Amino acid sequence: MPATSKKQQRAAGAALSAKRGESKKSDLKGASREMYDSMTEDELEDLAATERKGLPERTTKKEKQ
Repeated sequence: MPATSKKQQRAAGAALSAKRGESKKSDLKGASREMYDSMTEDELEDLAATERKGLPERTTKKEKQ
């Protein structure tokens, strides 16, 4: 499942870093904290590995539908 925006990709990268023990869980905020708690390392890796080129900075609910 690829990331749909640059923000989502960055949040997944931060959560993945914390899951691997490379950064502190307490440093996570917002979406990255939620991703850390609800996703597996493999799922986070898939999102974080998404190529950023061509992705919008962020998406709205209307764009996702």
